[in-house]
Amino acid sequence: MTNKLVIIGGVAGGATAAARARRLNENAEIVMFERGPYISFANCGLPYHIGGVIKKRDNLILSTAEMFSKRHHVDVRINTDVLAIDRSGNTVRVRNLATGEEYSESYDKLILSPGAEPVRPPFKGIDVQNIYTLRNLPDMDRINACIDEMSPLTAVVVGGGFIGLEMAENLVFKGIKTTIIEKLDQVMAPLDKEMANFAHAHLREKNVELILGDGIRDFEKKDGSIIVHTEQGKRVVCDMVVLSVGIRPETRLAMDAGLALGETGAIEVDATMRTSDPHIYAVGDAVEVRDYITGRKTMTPLAGPANKQGRIAADNVMNRSSVFCGTLGTAIVKIFDLAVAQTGLNEKTALKWGVPYLTSYTHSGSHAGYYPGAETLSIKLLFSPGNGTILGAQVVGKDGVDKRVDIIATAIYAKMTVFDLQNLELAYAPPYGSAKDPVNIAGYVASNIIKGDIENVYIDELDALDPQEYLLLDLRTKGELKRSGQIKDAIHIPIDDFRDRMGELDNQKNYITYCAVGYRAYLAHRALIQKGFKSKNLSGGYETYVMANMAPPEEKSTESHEK
Repeated sequence: MTNKLVIIGGVAGGATAAARARRLNENAEIVMFERGPYISFANCGLPYHIGGVIKKRDNLILSTAEMFSKRHHVDVRINTDVLAIDRSGNTVRVRNLATGEEYSESYDKLILSPGAEPVRPPFKGIDVQNIYTLRNLPDMDRINACIDEMSPLTAVVVGGGFIGLEMAENLVFKGIKTTIIEKLDQVMAPLDKEMANFAHAHLREKNVELILGDGIRDFEKKDGSIIVHTEQGKRVVCDMVVLSVGIRPETRLAMDAGLALGETGAIEVDATMRTSDPHIYAVGDAVEVRDYITGRKTMTPLAGPANKQGRIAADNVMNRSSVFCGTLGTAIVKIFDLAVAQTGLNEKTALKWGVPYLTSYTHSGSHAGYYPGAETLSIKLLFSPGNGTILGAQVVGKDGVDKRVDIIATAIYAKMTVFDLQNLELAYAPPYGSAKDPVNIAGYVASNIIKGDIENVYIDELDALDPQEYLLLDLRTKGELKRSGQIKDAIHIPIDDFRDRMGELDNQKNYITYCAVGYRAYLAHRALIQKGFKSKNLSGGYETYVMANMAPPEEKSTESHEK
């Protein structure tokens, strides 16, 4: 049993490890070093305090050093920087940042939880005043001070990931006109483009300007404002900038100590969270772990995995066998009224690693349509050909997104198939769901693909089809066409007239059926093939087609951002 455990870093990984270690060993000496003043705070809540959603700053402090020390009998030393690890002597060299004192501390076992730091690229002008990153409470305090003291009217958020989107939302809540600049052609890189387009449309509805597929060239300070120059020559004038271009694992201590780094550049650990040194473990955003589906190495900078890893490392330090089974990268982000979530593989990752897959799109009501307030909930499901094993999902909507992505994440972890999804018995009452839940419907549609009851054409395949051979068949009502338009050259026959008018069709042609979301097109497809016609179905229907083909609106003049 370990007599002395030293932990470097608090928050999700380190604080969890310390509390777990104490529960397993009441007699061990446990020392936790934290470079900053806070050992346990809700870093995921930082943008929401900036936006005023979380009113009290103290609500973000989950435990002070004094509280944690008293409750868990842990020697907590805040404002203390660990300078080096001496593996041969089993000691760490530390500096008290308040006094400047340096000293050595011994250990039997060591757990590293240094986290990750925001990337701050060497753009020209990046050090001008009022350009911020957001990692911790002091960062949040600086942004709040800027808002309170300067009353900025405009802001630029660089990066469209989780923090960037949350910051954009909360700056808008403060009355600040906000522009997101993202080097990729979409926000939320874990999503496939057509699903990210739901977020693009909603952000623009909320008057957030998007500049996509364009990076930062430099920053310039002029007349009290910041001028952001992009690589493609755009010029955005603003009062403040928040950088959210990604994070990098803090590996300096590990590198200097000679610990092995993995192929991602993060600290290499085994399933027990042990590093290349048998006396040193590592957890959280700084480590490289195994992707649950592919088995490949990845990084998952999320609080859930960090908490699990802290617990697992503490178990093993205290001689209780425990392993980390891998990560699905399950995540969700709130974008104003929209929730966007994903778990497991997306198409980009599946293609990158050569994982065979099929996809289905479904657009269902978040709860029973006859009960007020139902919203469309869109699910993209990836699954294996043949056996239908679930590989990943992306879920977008205004209500019930979290519940559905969590169900699918659980199903992936349990190695379930799409046939299992259709059989799940889920809670139903009109305010909460439907007798056939959106998850069940996703399972039914995917199962139909596996069984051959439907053959799909996907949106990105349409342009390559010979228009002389393939004809689009729109099964929606006249009212729907008038409201939302239709795909060029499509034949229109409403589903309720379809069987009476089937004689109008040419049985030498191949018909691609579509409706709003897929159900009526499926009915027509089944009827066609049983009557001897050649037919395929447009996966996801017109709603997916619109999202996949959404073109950004004409760029507005960025000069209007000047005061």
